[in-house]
Amino acid sequence: MWDVAEELKAMLVFAEHRYYGESLPFGNNSFQDGRHLNFLTSEQALADFAELIKHLKRTIPGAEDQPVIAIGGSYGGMLAAWFRMKYPHIVVGALAASAPIWQFEDFVPCDMFMKIVTTDFKKSGSNCSVTILRSWDAINRLSSTGSGLQWLAQTLHLCSPLAFEDIPNLKEWIMETWVNLAMVNYPYASNFLQPLPAWPIKVVCQYLINPSVPDSMLIQNIFQALNVYYNYSGQAKCLNISETATKNLGSLGWSYQACTEMVMPFCTSGIDDMFEPHQWNLKKYSDECFKQWGVRPRPSWIITMYGGKNIKSHSNIIFSNGDLDPWSGGGVTKDITDTLVAVTIKEGAHHLDLRANNALDPTSVLLARALEIEHMKRWIKDFHDNVRRQP
Repeated sequence: MWDVAEELKAMLVFAEHRYYGESLPFGNNSFQDGRHLNFLTSEQALADFAELIKHLKRTIPGAEDQPVIAIGGSYGGMLAAWFRMKYPHIVVGALAASAPIWQFEDFVPCDMFMKIVTTDFKKSGSNCSVTILRSWDAINRLSSTGSGLQWLAQTLHLCSPLAFEDIPNLKEWIMETWVNLAMVNYPYASNFLQPLPAWPIKVVCQYLINPSVPDSMLIQNIFQALNVYYNYSGQAKCLNISETATKNLGSLGWSYQACTEMVMPFCTSGIDDMFEPHQWNLKKYSDECFKQWGVRPRPSWIITMYGGKNIKSHSNIIFSNGDLDPWSGGGVTKDITDTLVAVTIKEGAHHLDLRANNALDPTSVLLARALEIEHMKRWIKDFHDNVRRQP
């Protein structure tokens, strides 16, 4: 975005989403209850951005007669696409990077996401995914005794002791670590979720080459692999199973949104992926949401609100996806019309195209960015042509 802004002589505006960061509508009470959280929706956030743009155009000299382009990645990419759909008079186009706008209801198979994660690990080491698949049973066996639980906590260098009821959390934490690695499998060192080396899955898979070792050895190898993600800088004293990312990425706000409108079905089979079998169960999901937030999810609302797959009537949206990114499974990966276009980035992880230029960028991302800029220049030209044509 920094390079693009310079090339297009644009102003970059980073607008914070309500309820995230410092934008708390009710200060410290913002997450108190449903009454205070009622205003945390994508719809309201988009309206904020629309108001902000109107304000900027009114108050910044020279901004009034200029076109605006929405850019975002991940959830921000979904918002960018939806912003263009809902406010076409305010933004002339959108770049929606790694935006899983179809990860809802039954638009894509619920196991697609975890299959892509597994493929990333398969590609990065010959027995890597098989070793991970075997590790779940090893954890189950080791955690069946008190001494085994103690050994697990010590071997994995956990910050707190393990009780038997912590095992589902432990496994979920490990699973989320593999998912995060798939998302940030960049060709150079980065620190998006954690400080990591280049191609981090390859580094992780060096420790996971033999699935046939005894349980205790297998778990020691799993620790070495986890340590690449959690302790690449060598600063961590112990590993905390309630955290998978260094910075606060607003997980509280997202947890509420996932319990209301952002209902994305995920499942695993243990056959086509490297995880324990887990079915999607809306009732169980709904009950957990009600327990945590006192709300029930509305699984169909996003489709009603933004059109699902029926978006042909919209225009000027680029959907970019990296083929290593598990979120690409719920993204738009084929052109829908001439102006709703899909860009696929080979060897690209989560919104690689939005990251700053890097000498190690693969050719695919350089081509993707060039194409994105070409579209943006066209949107800007069309905007100015239309202004000139108006009486």
